[in-house]
Amino acid sequence: MFQAFPFAQVIFNSIKIAVIVVIANLFISTMAGFAFARIKFKGKNVVFLIILAGMMIPSQAKLIPTYLVMSKMGLVGTHWSLILPAIINPINIFFVRQYMMTIPGSYEEAAYIDGAGRFTIYLRIFLPMSKSVIIMTSMLTFLASWNDFLNPLIFLSKYDKMTLPLGLKTLSGAMATGSTSVILAGVAISLIIPTLLYIFGQKYILQSVVMSGLKS
Repeated sequence: MFQAFPFAQVIFNSIKIAVIVVIANLFISTMAGFAFARIKFKGKNVVFLIILAGMMIPSQAKLIPTYLVMSKMGLVGTHWSLILPAIINPINIFFVRQYMMTIPGSYEEAAYIDGAGRFTIYLRIFLPMSKSVIIMTSMLTFLASWNDFLNPLIFLSKYDKMTLPLGLKTLSGAMATGSTSVILAGVAISLIIPTLLYIFGQKYILQSVVMSGLKS
C-alpha cells in the first residue's frame, strides 16, 4: 500500500489539518461560549442567534463562495483552504455556551472578589470545569476534519497535499483493476484513530450532551 501511493504523507496531512483546526476551533468556541454564557452585553441574544443561523446553511451551499474567497487569497491548492473555513463551528459554540451556563455563579463571584479578571476566570475556572464539553467538541471537530472528503476534493489536486479520504478514493481508482487488499489495508488504517478517539471519549460525549441540556 505504501509503495503504491504516498500514504504516509496523506496520513500526516490529515493529522496536521485536523490538529490545527481543533486547536483554533477550541480557542474560538470556548471564548465565544464563555462570553455568551457569562457576560452581559447589548445585543447578545441577537448575535447568538446569528451565529446559530450558520448551522442552517448546508455545507454544499457554501462551497462556491468559499472557493471564490480562497481563490482571491491565493490559498486554493494549500491546506489553509481547508483550515480557515473550519475554525469556527456554530454547534461547538452552542454546546460550550450551554455547558458553561450550568456552572454555578458562586465560583465566578468568588473569583471577582479575589480580584480576578474575566480572562483569568475563563482560563482558570471555566476551562478546567468544562473539560467534558471541550473533549467532546474537540473529538467531533477532529473527526469532521479527518473524514472530510468534499472540501479536499474541491480545493486540493496534488498528491502530496491530499488528505486521507481523498487519498483513499484516488488509491481505489488507481487499484481498480488490481488487488483490493491494498484498498482494504488503507481503509483499516484510516479507522484506527477514530476508533481510539471514540473509546477514549465516549463517556465525555454522553456527559457533556446531558449537561448541556440542563439549562437554556
